Amino acid sequence: MMKLAVLSTTIAASAAFAPISSHSAKSALYSTPEEAAVVEVEDIPADIPQPVPAVAAINGWVPDETAPCYGLPGAVAPTGYFDPLGFAQTGITLNEIKRNREAEVMHGRVAMVASVGYLVGENFPSPFGISGPANDQLQQMPAPAFALLTAVIGATELRRATIGWVEPDFGDWTKTLWKLRDNYYPGDIGFDPLGLKPTEPKAFANMQTRELQNGRLAMIGVAGMCAQELCNHRTIMGTIDFYNKIYSGIDPYASCAEGTIC
Repeated sequence: MMKLAVLSTTIAASAAFAPISSHSAKSALYSTPEEAAVVEVEDIPADIPQPVPAVAAINGWVPDETAPCYGLPGAVAPTGYFDPLGFAQTGITLNEIKRNREAEVMHGRVAMVASVGYLVGENFPSPFGISGPANDQLQQMPAPAFALLTAVIGATELRRATIGWVEPDFGDWTKTLWKLRDNYYPGDIGFDPLGLKPTEPKAFANMQTRELQNGRLAMIGVAGMCAQELCNHRTIMGTIDFYNKIYSGIDPYASCAEGTIC
């Protein structure tokens, strides 16, 4: 009798971890002098759907409200999780976290392109004869080229909005304002012409972290280059040459024509 009670308790405990299904599994309990019980459980057919997580994984990421930044990648040594201004503090909604990460990723990508553009645009010939510091080059573009650039940027941003954002509800616009789609991963607009996006979740998180770190560095770098050119109106390489002359004891203004700023 004691064996039967222990076995019944074990069966009830293990049943708590079995998938919930509407299929009725057959079982039988027999008592014999030699054995306490024999249990036979029929396998669950494959065509019966299994329970799915409450939140579907996106690129291997499942939002975790107990983790910093809902578990999004991007924290590396030595700072680890670094949020001094509280953009991802407790109480911030998942949609706000995703929107802030979207802004960080996209600004980082633009900054990486801009950092290359500063160096290439100032040191290589332009098809439109554009020259000088990068800060002064946009206004040198011909009007048709400037209009085409504006149209391309606008079309790209519109496409990104249709992929990541919920369609606006003009009847009650506060419901959909700034709202991202639940199945949208910040920054993943499906553009991967070289096929670099990993399919394994850990590899994807590592690549996302590398992109974020390079983007963050590029944002700081471009801000520095822009500020430098606003202050001295020299190209990046021109500024390096200017200070090389100073540290070498050469007058950097010796070759300047009279009445010019160089």
